[in-house]
Amino acid sequence: MERMMRQNWWKILGVLLVVYGIVFGMLVPLKPNLVSVSPRSATPGESVTLEVIGYNTSFLGAAPDSGRDELGARAGAKAWVRAGDGLAISASEVKIKDDRRATLRFDIPSYLPDAELEAGEAKTYPLILSTPNDGSFVDAVGITIRQANTPPDTETANAGWTGGIAKGDLYTSDKMTFPYRGLLGETIRNTYFHVSLWFAMMFVFIAACTYAVKYLRRSRGQHITETSIVSYRDRADFWSVAFTSVGMLFGILGLLTGALWAKYTWGSFWSWDIKQFTTLIALLIYAGYFALRAAIQDPEQRARLSASYNIFAFAALIPLIYIIPRISGNSLHPGAAGNPALGGEDLDNTMRMIFYPIIIGWTLMGFWMAGIKYRLTVAQEKLDLRHS
Repeated sequence: MERMMRQNWWKILGVLLVVYGIVFGMLVPLKPNLVSVSPRSATPGESVTLEVIGYNTSFLGAAPDSGRDELGARAGAKAWVRAGDGLAISASEVKIKDDRRATLRFDIPSYLPDAELEAGEAKTYPLILSTPNDGSFVDAVGITIRQANTPPDTETANAGWTGGIAKGDLYTSDKMTFPYRGLLGETIRNTYFHVSLWFAMMFVFIAACTYAVKYLRRSRGQHITETSIVSYRDRADFWSVAFTSVGMLFGILGLLTGALWAKYTWGSFWSWDIKQFTTLIALLIYAGYFALRAAIQDPEQRARLSASYNIFAFAALIPLIYIIPRISGNSLHPGAAGNPALGGEDLDNTMRMIFYPIIIGWTLMGFWMAGIKYRLTVAQEKLDLRHS
C-alpha cells in the first residue's frame, strides 16, 4: 500500500485537485451586485429616484446585534454616485423593499464635476452600493448624466460633489465569493473548465512534441534492455501518440465548453470569432496527425513522418491560438486588443485559489491518461510482435 501511494501520489493529487475545483467552482456564490437600475439617466439640478434590483443580495438579512429599520433591514445601507477621487454624491434616501429590491434617491448638483464638459455632453458615473450584509459593490453600467449648463470654473463644477467616500463608509464582507461580471453572470464558472482545459492541453501537447523530438534524435533499434522487444525509439513514438491523443481530447472539450459559453454570452454557439476560427484550424491540424498515421503502413516511416508533423503542429499551435487573435484586435475573447485576459475582476484572488489548482489537476490527469494509452499501445505492440 505504501509503495503504491509513493508511485501514484500524483495521480491521486490530480483527481483531488479536479474534484476540489469542480465542487468549489460550482458552489461558491457570486459577489452581490445589481442586475437592474431604473432609470439609468439623471438631470443636473433635479432629484432622481432609482429602482434597483440586486443579485445574490440580502438587503433585509442582518446580524443579531445590528440595528434594523421598520422593515427589518439592517440600518446603514448607503449609496453613492462617484465622479472621481474625492468627488461623489451620497444618496439622500435609501429604502429597502426586500432582499433584492431597493430605491435610492439622489439630489443631482447643478453642474457635473468636469469644467471641460460642455452643455449637452453626457458622462457615465459608477453607482456604488454598500450594505452591512453584502459589503460594497459597484454597478457595472452606472448612471449617465447630461450636462445642462457649462460650469464657469472647476471650483463651481466640483462644489456639489465634494462629499467623497470616506474609508469607514464602506462595509466589507468576509464571505468567499466570485466576482460578478454583468455579461458573464454565473457562466464565469466555466473558467474552471474551458480555460483550464486549454492550459492543460498546452502542457500535454508540449509533452507530445518533446517525445516527437526524442524519437527523431534516438538511433534506430536502440533497446531498453536485452530482453525488450520495443525499442527506446518506438517507445518515444508511442508516448508522443498518447500525449497527442489526450491533447486532442482536451482541445475538443475546450472547444465544446467554449461554444456553450459563447451561446450564453454572445448569443450563438459559433460566431466565427477570430479565436474560435484559429483554434478550430489548430485542432484540425492535429487531426491531420492521426490521419497521417492511419494512411502510412510502414511503422518506421509512419513514426518518422508523424513525429515531424507533430513538431510542425505544435509550432503552428502557438501563433494560431495566442498570437493571431491578439494582433487581430477584433476578438471578443479576453486577450484581444483592449480586452485584458485573466486580470482584475475577471480573475480575482478567490478565483485564483481554484483556477490554478484545477489547471494542475487537469494536467496531472492528462499525463495519467496518456500513461494508460501508452501502456495499452506497448502491450498491443508486444502481442503483435510475438504473434508475427
